[in-house]
Amino acid sequence: MTETASRPTLEAVAARAGVSRATASRVVNGGDGVREPLVERVRQAVEELGYVPNQAARSLVTRRHDAVAVVIAEPETRVFADPFFALQLRGISKELTAHDSQLVLLLTEGRDDHSRVGRYLAGGHVDGALVFSLHLDDPLPGLVQRAGVPTVFGGRPDWSEGTRDAVYVDSDNRGGARAAVQHLVDLGRTRIAHITGPLDQTSAADRLDGFREVAPDADLRLIAESDFTPAGGERAMRELLDRRPDLDAVFAANDLAASGALRVLRERGLGVPSDVAVVGFDDMLAVAEQTDPPLTTVRQPIEEMGRLMARLLLGGGVDAASSVVLPTTLVRRDSA
Repeated sequence: MTETASRPTLEAVAARAGVSRATASRVVNGGDGVREPLVERVRQAVEELGYVPNQAARSLVTRRHDAVAVVIAEPETRVFADPFFALQLRGISKELTAHDSQLVLLLTEGRDDHSRVGRYLAGGHVDGALVFSLHLDDPLPGLVQRAGVPTVFGGRPDWSEGTRDAVYVDSDNRGGARAAVQHLVDLGRTRIAHITGPLDQTSAADRLDGFREVAPDADLRLIAESDFTPAGGERAMRELLDRRPDLDAVFAANDLAASGALRVLRERGLGVPSDVAVVGFDDMLAVAEQTDPPLTTVRQPIEEMGRLMARLLLGGGVDAASSVVLPTTLVRRDSA
């Protein structure tokens, strides 16, 4: 006998309980309007027969698919190389697992990918979406809004269409940057450089703003744009040293860029922190504890941000929810 043939059906549950199939369906799928004695008979029949609801049929009744789309506006080469995304996905996955929901990962690299993601979300395959790593003029917020799925954003999606009244989870990027630069000032450093992240992302823009709040008169030659990667940090550090070889401190907008900066400083024969103090941002232990020297950095709760995004979405109150900005903390190690 095949598994399909031996599997109890909803009709069998209804017959065992002595109710109609419609009544059995309402009880199994959590519907209202069934008298308690009948509910108890159906539940007893389900237990006796070992009935397991068909998820495809269940989703038609409840409009739930027990799946959440996680949309990252980055190419796969970036996502799988950056531990930031691994930490955030781990937090999301833990929360979804606790709610018996599946993670569907969608990555975007170009306009064709945006259209594909928009079609998928509009197709009713998931109960909601978690969207992060947005860039300036990214069409994803508008696509998600038109798809009509509940959505929580990772990071402040301030510059794109479809973000008015958006619910998001972020860290205090500006405050963390202020703390990093103030720490360098307190160490007596006076020529502090900043390696930014990509300035078409709000996190990088906010960290640059925090830098400028503490160092409003900084020489523009002490600011170099990067891309949150080690290679980008290397390029920016070389550019800064060529412009201002007398710089005595660097605040890098993330730990990966800081690791690249440290390599260039070592190549140039400069001591850290004796000649140049370095502070990063993220406190990803796989990076910050492995650099030479270990990296002083600003900790943001990356995994917790992921969990909170999923929690807000699965709580079902996204429309009424307020956005959350989590605090950051300066973690002192040997680089500054």
